[in-house]
Amino acid sequence: MNFFVQRSELRDLYDKVVAGERITDADALRLFESRDLNAIGAIADFVRQRKVGNHASYIINRYINYSNYCILSCQFCSFARKKRDADGFEFTVDQIVEKARQALSIGITELHIVGGLHPSLPFSYYLDMLRSLKKLDARLQLKCFTAIEILHLAWLAKKPVVQTLIELKEAGLDSLTGGGAEIFRKEVRSAIAKGKESAAEYLDVHRQWHKLGGRSTCTMLYGHVESLADRVDHLSQLRALQDETHGFTALIPLAFQPEDNDIPVRTPPTGFDSLRTLAISRIYLDNFPHITAYWVGLGMKLAQVALSYGADDIHGTIIEEHIFHMAGATSPQLQTETDMVKAIRETGRTPVQRNTFYEPIKILPDLAPSPADADTSGHSKTLEDNLATA
Repeated sequence: MNFFVQRSELRDLYDKVVAGERITDADALRLFESRDLNAIGAIADFVRQRKVGNHASYIINRYINYSNYCILSCQFCSFARKKRDADGFEFTVDQIVEKARQALSIGITELHIVGGLHPSLPFSYYLDMLRSLKKLDARLQLKCFTAIEILHLAWLAKKPVVQTLIELKEAGLDSLTGGGAEIFRKEVRSAIAKGKESAAEYLDVHRQWHKLGGRSTCTMLYGHVESLADRVDHLSQLRALQDETHGFTALIPLAFQPEDNDIPVRTPPTGFDSLRTLAISRIYLDNFPHITAYWVGLGMKLAQVALSYGADDIHGTIIEEHIFHMAGATSPQLQTETDMVKAIRETGRTPVQRNTFYEPIKILPDLAPSPADADTSGHSKTLEDNLATA
């Protein structure tokens, strides 16, 4: 038994997880209310290792936001602009294709494309964008659109959601993004994203996509006005849909960024809270293959530590990220593949380049530890060493 769990008040939950039993909502809330981060991390790390062994993945991808004009005014959003705003933007299909062409030269396998709910772009724009990108390189995987964007596109097309998804898929859509989930509790949703789709609508868009054979990620925005019970409720609804469809590839917990928005948050998510949330997500979502530590919101050092707290993926190279940085994120705009491989290796994990569906493209061989990674007795860096530098 892990040292941190042996004398912990959470030992019964560790035994439950080791036995392969599903933890309850009450168990999850108990984990959130505990201050024993080491024990929570040890349980999560057991689950991670049982699912993926020593592998940790990344993807070579590029973000493209086609526009930040949006008809909504979500209180938490620092990205959206109105047509009257000087810093609003929109790209033509040709401009997007050129961005993709440049990114292909460095070996990307995925384009991640989202935007605001544009007030005037027609449905044909989105179909043309997908078809043009697939013509550029049929192997390029297109991960595009949040659930609220899909509802907007269905409204533009004047068609049911399922028919809209079918047409997008035929045009080249490979995966939906998980953005826009925020927190499912109605009262919280009204406080941070009034006018946005409901939790039921978000879940149903993903349900319809999964029924078409599609895969998607999902998210949870934490650290604003929600309670710990609200987080458990959010995870519970995701787990229930996954039981039904098995269409989610990963959860990507997103730490709230407090700058330049209308949500009064005194204390944004701490490193403790982020590690706790990632770890409990890994323990609770027993039917999810992967948990991603999103380095843009966490910073790379904390994302590295998260690989010992249940996460098995640190996301992608990204190249150009707007949404989190416009909300105050101070992380770099991009990471090179070399940087990501190095970050994973420093944690003692084996780097795996993956595709959009978290399937391995290549497994990189392990390297002998450098002197900087070992102490005088030859032992590798400990978890405590990593925490001290996070």
